[in-house]
Amino acid sequence: MARAEEPVERPAPRLRRRKAAEAPVAMPPFDPNEKVAPGMRVAAAWSWRILLVLAVLGVLGFLIVQLRYVAIPFFIGVLLAALLVPFSTWLQRTGWPKWLAVAVNELAVIAVVGGLITLIVFQVRAGFPALQERTFERYEDLKDFLAQPPFDLTDQDITAYVDGLFAGFGDNLSSFIDPALEVGSLGGHILAGLVLALFTTLFILIDGRRIWQWVVRLFPTRARAAVVGGGEAAWITLTTFVKVQIMVAAIDAIGIGVGAWALGFFTGRDFPLVIPIAIAVFLASFVPVVGAVVSGAMAVFVALVFLGPVESLVMLGIVILVQQVEGHVLQPLLVGSVVKIHPLAIVLAVATGGFVAGIPGALFAVPLVAVLNGSIGYIARGEWRTNPHPTVADVTTPLPSPRRRRAS
Repeated sequence: MARAEEPVERPAPRLRRRKAAEAPVAMPPFDPNEKVAPGMRVAAAWSWRILLVLAVLGVLGFLIVQLRYVAIPFFIGVLLAALLVPFSTWLQRTGWPKWLAVAVNELAVIAVVGGLITLIVFQVRAGFPALQERTFERYEDLKDFLAQPPFDLTDQDITAYVDGLFAGFGDNLSSFIDPALEVGSLGGHILAGLVLALFTTLFILIDGRRIWQWVVRLFPTRARAAVVGGGEAAWITLTTFVKVQIMVAAIDAIGIGVGAWALGFFTGRDFPLVIPIAIAVFLASFVPVVGAVVSGAMAVFVALVFLGPVESLVMLGIVILVQQVEGHVLQPLLVGSVVKIHPLAIVLAVATGGFVAGIPGALFAVPLVAVLNGSIGYIARGEWRTNPHPTVADVTTPLPSPRRRRAS
């Protein structure tokens, strides 16, 4: 009787996968007649593609800078639309006619912007003469202090230092504001920009979906699903960013404004320009890092001029406290994982945007990075193949990794 064959011991599937993963990757054989090594060919292939992408981005950025008087109002209109579209959609779901919901949103924007401008103008006109007078008084006190030992500076030395400071500030300011613009020309550009921004917001509220569908049809058929999914993911990211940023800016403005008012109240002296400072903090909060520094310095300067050095240090502590609460509590709590960007990326984005396009570049840099982060991340995960219309949960919650799916 033949003896039964003994079973051959085979490695476990996990062991086979590990051995396959540890096996060296087979490289194509090197042809001695080939003058370029395979690694160099791969590097060259990557290099020209990267250079092509950078060239396209450079041309796009150049066109935006050249057309800045059109691009800036358009981007502002898109940001306003990202804030107003959800509210307009909610009004229409509750039974409002579309034309009435759009009209209410547009009139609300005009009323809020006009009200803020009017309030700033009247408050500044009322408080500027006193600010100017007290600033000159503090300047004279500083000159008397610097004239004493150990500084022993003369009026000529102080004047030279001040002139050099203002000259450097003017040189830096010229990179943000075109010096060729006259006051009348600048006013005309601002007025035309406001009208264009309002029209952009209006047409996105009225016909935004049809405009987006027209854009999608410009792409090849196979790419349209990815374009639709990535575009809607970008819109979700932008709407969330704008809503959260307005909330954070309002909390910053209220915190610093109430702190300035309380400082003046407890010291028993007048602290003017509290409302303009709060509005400046609100507006500056849309430019991360740089806006907080500028608006905080303004509040500390007013406290120094009207109250004194000790009170200005207290005001500085209030500003730092509010900004720390914003950075470590409000941003992680409210923003969450929708527009979560590393602080280094925010600083680099603001610096790059300011270098390329001045103040508008610093303003739009972080929303642009957030939108690209959300859109590219969603497309890279490949979920658009089965779900080309993502929701907030789809954008914020990435798909589980294959290892986690196998474990589950």
